[in-house]
Amino acid sequence: MSRVTVVGAGVVGLSVAHELARAGHRVSVVADRAAADSVSGVAAAIWFPHDVDHSVTVLESAAVTYRRLAELAEDPRTGVSLRGGTVLSRRPGPDTSWTRAVPHTEPARPDGLPEGASGIRCTVPLVETGAYLAWLRETVTGLGVRFRAAEVTSIAELSRQDDAEALVVAAGLRSAALLGDDDVSFPIRGQVVRLANPGLTDWITDDDNPGGLTYVVPRRHDVVCGGTGNVGSWDERVDPEVEAAILERVTALVPALAGQPVLSRAAGLRPGRAGVRVEPVAGHDRPVFACYGHGGAGFTLSWGDAARVAAMLGPAGS
Repeated sequence: MSRVTVVGAGVVGLSVAHELARAGHRVSVVADRAAADSVSGVAAAIWFPHDVDHSVTVLESAAVTYRRLAELAEDPRTGVSLRGGTVLSRRPGPDTSWTRAVPHTEPARPDGLPEGASGIRCTVPLVETGAYLAWLRETVTGLGVRFRAAEVTSIAELSRQDDAEALVVAAGLRSAALLGDDDVSFPIRGQVVRLANPGLTDWITDDDNPGGLTYVVPRRHDVVCGGTGNVGSWDERVDPEVEAAILERVTALVPALAGQPVLSRAAGLRPGRAGVRVEPVAGHDRPVFACYGHGGAGFTLSWGDAARVAAMLGPAGS
């Protein structure tokens, strides 16, 4: 079997490790943060290609991931379920290209929508991040994947310490610096507050809300309420004023949330880039592959892009 090291243990890195191990490679994952401590653990993790371009390649990966997550939803241990909800738009001619990756969509009934808004109803996978990331790590460990906790400061240094025959860089925001990427990569700060669930099942997203990005994503035991999209901010602290503004927007959108107790709160940095990068990277002493720049769509593109990386490497021994 060939030896492959994956840099990064978020949802993308773990998905890549899974697909490579399934293809027969001997895989190691090296990262300084566990998935739950990365932005993957902060995400509302509802399927939607957010903060990425809607290119043909991106939507193909989104469709592959949709199908895989829909299959996983049949196993309650994964923490994946299929949930109905509404994508709101408050502007004329909204981009609906993402609907090509969804089996069925329909216009939302105007009653109940904010004044002047339109909506698209659909059913998409929703990932309970705590359960899913734990299940995914347990699954890849069962496939023989090994984990090492370390900060990777350069690919050259890793190459000197590692006997892998190939490297995959899936380290989110740090990937560009590791690979000397000249394209613009940047943080997109996201903040959420998680409320007790008063019995909600449907999700709703409102990217065009006049007060800022707004979404309500009910899970089994809480409701993830957001959010923010502060491009260029490296601040991972929870801001009380931002939280108050989020709560004001979500309760206006979903009045049933008013007065619900706060269960937890978090902030994280989405790995933004001019475009998702999944390709071989020349100039190294062994094959190196990039898989990063997923913006707010790490869960949405994870399985599709992991399959693309596995196809580039081919089966073990090839």
